[in-house]
Amino acid sequence: MKYPLLLACFLSLAITVSAQKDPRVREYLSPRRILWQSDTTGRYILNAQQLLKAGNGQAELVNKDLVTLKSDNNTKPGILLDYGKELHGGLQLVTGLMNKQGPVKVRIRFGESAGEAMAEIDTLSGATNDHAIRDFTVELPWLGGLELGNTGFRFVRIDLADTNTELLLKEVRAIATYRDVPYLGSFHSSDERLNKIWATGAYTVHLNMQQYLWDGIKRDRLVWVGDMHPEVMTINTVFGYNEVVPKSLDLIKKVTPVPEWMNGISSYSMWWIRIQRDWYQYQGNLNYLKAQRTYLLSLLNHLMTKVKGNEEDLDGMRFMDWPSYANKPAVHAGLQAMMLLTLKDGAELCHILGEEATALKCESTLNLLKKSVPDAANNKQAAALLALAGLMPAEKANREFIAVGGTKDFSTFYGYYMLQAKAKAGDYQGAIDNIREYWGGMLDMGATTFWEDFELSWTKNAGRIDELVPAGKVDIHAAYGAYSYKKLRHSLAHGWASGPTSWLTEHVLGVQVIAPGCKVIRVRPHLGDLSFVEGTFPTPYGLVKIKHTQLAKGKVNTVIDAPEMVKVIR
Repeated sequence: MKYPLLLACFLSLAITVSAQKDPRVREYLSPRRILWQSDTTGRYILNAQQLLKAGNGQAELVNKDLVTLKSDNNTKPGILLDYGKELHGGLQLVTGLMNKQGPVKVRIRFGESAGEAMAEIDTLSGATNDHAIRDFTVELPWLGGLELGNTGFRFVRIDLADTNTELLLKEVRAIATYRDVPYLGSFHSSDERLNKIWATGAYTVHLNMQQYLWDGIKRDRLVWVGDMHPEVMTINTVFGYNEVVPKSLDLIKKVTPVPEWMNGISSYSMWWIRIQRDWYQYQGNLNYLKAQRTYLLSLLNHLMTKVKGNEEDLDGMRFMDWPSYANKPAVHAGLQAMMLLTLKDGAELCHILGEEATALKCESTLNLLKKSVPDAANNKQAAALLALAGLMPAEKANREFIAVGGTKDFSTFYGYYMLQAKAKAGDYQGAIDNIREYWGGMLDMGATTFWEDFELSWTKNAGRIDELVPAGKVDIHAAYGAYSYKKLRHSLAHGWASGPTSWLTEHVLGVQVIAPGCKVIRVRPHLGDLSFVEGTFPTPYGLVKIKHTQLAKGKVNTVIDAPEMVKVIR
C-alpha cells in the first residue's frame, strides 16, 4: 500500500507547487437599469424590471417573478442592460423552469458603450473580438446557471438566437473581478469636478490591476511597459505598494532578453528603467532593485550603443504615443529627450547599486546628448519631454507649444507629461484648467473610466456613451479613432490615461518624494483657484494626512500629520 500512498503524496505536492492563487475577488452586481428592449408590449418580453432586483445566483423550483423572452418565426427579442459603471469580468445568468426541457441559445454582447453593445462585429473599423471575446452565442441551461465572459464592459445585450423559443430568466448579474485593495491615497478639494477626475483615474488603473498590470481591460489586456509608467505613478499615489507592479516588470524582463526591445519599442525599454527608478523612489525596496542589477546594466550599456555622435540613433519601433507617431521629427526630439531622462535615472540607480563605472558612462553619454537640441516640430508631446529633460526651458515649451490652443492636440497618455512640463514652468493654474477641460470632457460624455485616446472636438454634437445615440447626433465611440484604436475597437478604460490622479496629488496637494521609500517628502501645494484641498498619501510607513486652506492674499494654511519615520519638508 505504501507505493499508492507515495504516488498520492507526490501528486498532491505537484498540484500544490504548480497552483497559483488568484489575487482577485469576484463581486456579483445586478444591472442598474434597462436601457433598451426590443418589445414593450409584453408579447415578446415580459416582466423585464425583475432583472434589476438583487439576486442570489441560485435557480429555484418556485418559478415566480421571472423575466420571459419569447421568439416566433419573425421576431427574436433582445434587451440591453446597464450596470452603471465600467467593470472587468463577465456575466452570471440564472434560468427558470421552462416548459421545454433543454438548453436555450442566446447571443451575448458586451460593450464599453451602449453603442458597442448594440453593434455588429466589423473587424478593425468597428466592434471586434480582439483580445477578449465580447460578442458570442451560447446555450443557457434549463433550470440552472451559467457564468461566462472575461472583458471590460458596462453594458450587456442579450438576444434570443432561435425562433419559436422561450427563455425564463431569474437573474443576469455582472461578475466584477478585481484586486480587493484599499484606496489609501485620497484627494478632496473645493472643486467636485477635480475630485471626480482624481477618483476616475484611480478607478481606471484599479480595473487594470488584474493578474498583471494591463493597459486596457477590453484591449489590449497586455503588459505594455510605456503605458505602465502613468499607471505606476497612480498606484504609488493611491494604493502604495502592490505586487502587480514588480510582477509585471519581471514578466516583461523575462520575455525580453537584451538586445531586444520591450514590446518591440525602444522607448518602452527606456520606460522600464524609468519605472524602476520611480518605484524605488516611492517604495524603497533595495532588495528588489538589487535583483534588477544584471538586466539593468546590460540594458543601459545597450542603450548607449544607440547614440551616434550627440544624437539618439534608436532602432526598433520609434514611438512616443499614437497621436504623435506620424510626426517623425517630433519622435526624434522625444526620443532624444527620453535618452537623457533614462540615462539620468539609470545613473542614479547605478550609484545606489555601487555600479560607479556604468554610472560614469551614463553621465558621460548624457553630456554628449545635451549638445543636440532637436526641434519640437510643433508637437506638444515632444515639447513636454524636451522640457522635462532640460533641453528646452519649460516656460518656452509651455508658452510656444503646450499651452497653445488649450487642450487641442493633447493625448490621454502624454497629457500626463504635458501637465508635468506645465508644472515645471510654474503654470499650475493652466494645468488645472486643462485637467478640468480635457479629462472632464470624457466625464461629460458619460465616462466612468478614462479612454485610450480623446479629442475635445469629438464632443461636438456627440451623444453620450451611456445612452443610445439620438438621431442627428454623432456616436463618439463609433465615429473616431485611428491606428490601433479605430472606432469601437477603441478602449474606454485605459490605464495610461490616469495621469491627473498622481499629478493632482503631487502638485495641488503638493506631495513630492525626496528620499527613497518616502523617508523624506516635500509638501508644497499649488491651489490655484481652489479654496481648499485635503487628502492622504501612502508611504511604506503609513499615511500622511494633509489639509491646505486658502487664506487672504494667496497665503495657505497647512496642517500635516505624518508617520514618525517620514521627514516632512515644507
